[in-house]
Amino acid sequence: MSHKVLVIEDEPTLSRLLSYNLTQEGYDVTVCDHGGEGLQAAIQRSFDLIMLDIMLPGMNGFEVLGKLRQSGIKTPVIILTARTAEEEVVQGLKHGADDYITKPFGVAELLARVSAVLRRSGHAVADTAQPQDKVIRAGDLAIYPERYEVILAGEQVPLRPKEFEVLLYLIQRPGMVITRDDLMNVVWGFDYIGGQRTVDVHVSSLRKKLELGANSVCIESIRGVGYKLVLPKKVGAG
Repeated sequence: MSHKVLVIEDEPTLSRLLSYNLTQEGYDVTVCDHGGEGLQAAIQRSFDLIMLDIMLPGMNGFEVLGKLRQSGIKTPVIILTARTAEEEVVQGLKHGADDYITKPFGVAELLARVSAVLRRSGHAVADTAQPQDKVIRAGDLAIYPERYEVILAGEQVPLRPKEFEVLLYLIQRPGMVITRDDLMNVVWGFDYIGGQRTVDVHVSSLRKKLELGANSVCIESIRGVGYKLVLPKKVGAG
């Protein structure tokens, strides 16, 4: 059965682009061009993923996302935001968005992010890596770099792609103080226009998700500098 995707986007050209490319990949796509209409569709029907623009008529994307989460609807949400609008990214993540795509974006990036979010939102899986899978272990934590998956105490941790990349970069440098600029340049790229608040929001979210494990890694803040990852025990590679 194909995944059901709700696109809430009022710009006709972009909504047609999203609908066409997602449909070509086999997704069942519904399009709404109004915030209130999109909210009602998300509440009344079951979707596997919502793609949500921020600037919408009637009710903006933040309001839609906030009401969805207040209603207990946990459908994964990818927000669509302008490349220079860091504040939109930060606010969207705080409201409960699962990922974001900055405009303009390519079809390959779109499909990759949709696939990754759907994969992460699936049922928790046991730690059943195949022998050829690369894995980094730290206490109850297992990280699979090639699969973008994290298992904590036997349960899959739903990380956004950037959260995963931050964790992977830190765990490969245990005990080292990593500056915010380092993380920004490595994870987001040298040409990323946003500021360091984006890093702080992702690290804060990552910490909360890793706190669920009693024997997990700890990400310490180094005031005015950046972050340091502390291991619970020796890391092993498999």
